[in-house]
Amino acid sequence: MPKRELDYTVSSGNVFADLGLPNPEEALAKAELANKIIELIRERRLTQVQAAKVLGVDQPKVSALLRGNLTGFSLERLMRFLLRLGQDIRITVQASPRARSQARVLVA
Repeated sequence: MPKRELDYTVSSGNVFADLGLPNPEEALAKAELANKIIELIRERRLTQVQAAKVLGVDQPKVSALLRGNLTGFSLERLMRFLLRLGQDIRITVQASPRARSQARVLVA
């Protein structure tokens, strides 16, 4: 059986950059913060209405967040949501061996 070569591109580590979207570093950071917020909402089994009260927003905003529609959310706003969910936020700045385009925000 002949060996088939697969045609693929290795990811940069940032899907937003790979897709050529504007501001890929910010988009990745927002996605990672939103993912953590969604995880916390699900772990606590909060309804959208309950989550809205905790986050200080209305239910449609929670719905948008849960669907991954992050256009109306800044990084600062997402960090405030994490604080309201009882999380500490630590921002670390350090030299990275990766290229600048591959630097990213890690959410633990």
